Amino acid sequence: CASIGLLETFDWQTSVKLIENALRSGLEPCRKLRCVHDVRVLGAIGVVELRNPVDISVMQKEFVRRGVWVRPFGRLVYLMPPFIIPEGEIEVLCSAVRDVVAAME
Repeated sequence: CASIGLLETFDWQTSVKLIENALRSGLEPCRKLRCVHDVRVLGAIGVVELRNPVDISVMQKEFVRRGVWVRPFGRLVYLMPPFIIPEGEIEVLCSAVRDVVAAME
């Protein structure tokens, strides 16, 4: 019930739109990388799809080394930040994704 109450009182639609815009601009540079097949953003979800499956343990360690918790799987590196995330932290996430994916080139 508390969660439903939050959704009824919190302006989550505006928050999701801000997250979407930040993810779109933050992940778009990945599109230029040879190892990237596609970049998609819908609402508060951002995905970088790679051409080949990733070494999950290696990639995850690189994310942790950069101070972010991202769990890639298969060919996907995806972000689903909470609706209350500050915009600056979205850039930290996107920067880590750009750096780690670029290192795979």
